[in-house]
Amino acid sequence: MNYNELLAPSAKTMRPSGIRKFFDLASDMPHCISLGVGEPDFKTPWSVRDAGIRSLEQGRTKYTANAGLKELRAEICRYLERRFDLKYDVPQVLVTVGGSEAIDLAIRALVQPGDEVIIPEPCFVCYEPITQLTGGVPVHIATRAEDEFRLTAEQLKAAITPRTKLVIFPYPNNPTGAVMSVQDLEEIAAVLRDTNIMVLSDEIYSELTYGLDRHVSFASIPGMAERTIVVNGFSKSYAMTGWRLGYAAGPEPIIKVMTKIHQSCIMSAPTTSQYAAITALRQCDDQIEMMRDEYNRRRRYVVKALNQMGLTCFEPRGAFYVFPSIQVSGLSSEEFCERLLREKEVAIIPGDAFGASGEGYARISYAYSVDHLQTAMQRIRAFLQENGWLKD
Repeated sequence: MNYNELLAPSAKTMRPSGIRKFFDLASDMPHCISLGVGEPDFKTPWSVRDAGIRSLEQGRTKYTANAGLKELRAEICRYLERRFDLKYDVPQVLVTVGGSEAIDLAIRALVQPGDEVIIPEPCFVCYEPITQLTGGVPVHIATRAEDEFRLTAEQLKAAITPRTKLVIFPYPNNPTGAVMSVQDLEEIAAVLRDTNIMVLSDEIYSELTYGLDRHVSFASIPGMAERTIVVNGFSKSYAMTGWRLGYAAGPEPIIKVMTKIHQSCIMSAPTTSQYAAITALRQCDDQIEMMRDEYNRRRRYVVKALNQMGLTCFEPRGAFYVFPSIQVSGLSSEEFCERLLREKEVAIIPGDAFGASGEGYARISYAYSVDHLQTAMQRIRAFLQENGWLKD
């Protein structure tokens, strides 16, 4: 068999995840400290785990409706209105296997071969390969450190062509921690009004913003709900990564098509996870606040420690990542991270894993205990000192 001829070209040329590469390397090093994966170190709140256990005890182990339990979708609608002033009805919500499936479904429902998809970078690793698998054309916009890695209206306007179908809007941002203000959002909205361009707003980190201003959804800007698919989920806010549950909310005609694709590929999201998520939405606002406060404490510590070493880092306002510059070393991002792993057994992710514009940076997650972070910072400091890169 000639497998090289059998495999689809778009699948063969997909770039493997740079995150998973370093995760796998670190897993073979028993004394390694890994700050590479965006995985909350908190356990899922007990009330949520208990709801999942009870659903199993009650024998709730069958498929749900393809779009998800109606009770859960109604609760998602109430949650989005309560927390972000977004108004949706049950038919406008689809429950998915993690936020990643919702992203996949949205792109596949909208993008045809030759359609252009605007992707601000640095960004989460899945947008480009999914676009390419549909035959779409990724159009990358390199956001800049001097803009705190926010997408500007001028950049967006310059990237739009008659073939533009979709804009990915990845805020709060993984890997940079960037957030968009209301003014930023309104300027972006002004560019998109009177166009036929859709927006995929990936808001999985919507509950993890720091400072006086809370997250504002792009769909809440006047006139934008009709062109926006909001993707969110339970992994980050509720420490439910392994439960694999997300959702999309948006215009009903698009959600209907996404649901048809979901029917064919997945059938339905995990039943146990759906019952647990109902409890999360109803009972765990206080747990969100507790986890956010703790992440904020870690965020301030890591940003201060890195800047004192000379790995300059702007203050991220969302998610649970920092994105320091490693250019003082003179190494590429890949070389820096490989040497740090080999010499000091600390795993962080090269910035170029999140797009070419991430070269010269690295992503560090602070979703780990303070003890874990302190040990890692000590090792990074020693690594810089031994190589003559430590700030005087």
